[in-house]
Amino acid sequence: MDDSPDISGIVRQSPPGALARSWRNAVFVAVVVLTAMTALWSLASAGLFEVLLSGDLTPDEKLSRVRGFFESFGAAAPIAYVLVVTVEVVLAPVPGAMLYAPGGVVFGGFWGGLLSLTGNVVGAAIACQLMRIFGSRITERLVHREAAQRLQARIARHGVSVVFLLRVNPLTSSDLVSYAAGLTPMPTWKLCAGTALGMAPLCWVQAYTAD
Repeated sequence: MDDSPDISGIVRQSPPGALARSWRNAVFVAVVVLTAMTALWSLASAGLFEVLLSGDLTPDEKLSRVRGFFESFGAAAPIAYVLVVTVEVVLAPVPGAMLYAPGGVVFGGFWGGLLSLTGNVVGAAIACQLMRIFGSRITERLVHREAAQRLQARIARHGVSVVFLLRVNPLTSSDLVSYAAGLTPMPTWKLCAGTALGMAPLCWVQAYTAD
């Protein structure tokens, strides 16, 4: 008589690829956390948060110090800038609009706008994926539940068009839109498309104006 345990039920209960997806999610979260911590440490150690939020500095002084911060990275300055904008979109430590003008000063109107737009699109995709991994826990802790539910319903009904309109509207929380989209079945690429189209005017107008 065979006394070995029957594991067929366990095998049947494990969906194909579940373990691989768990590992991918774990790696994704680890990379996001490590990148965010590195960027935040760099910003804090350089005093960039204090500069951006200071009420004692003139706009010219702020731009000068922010420009010096990014130029200190040399050839890697564009990567550092995109990283900072991405972290801002995901974690929102400072208003995003405060970063777009320095992008124009440092990199010029076209490239500054393109880099800030890239950071917004990448940040939106990351926020959406984080919501899909952690679900309700992010809803409860990072976003207002009722506001997220309203946006979720609108995004689910209208897709890319409503994402575009929400991005164009300067009064809408860009971060909240990304997290709310993660509660819907909308493909991430559609969120990115709506974000790119909606954020492009703001990013380029501010970059060209500053330049």
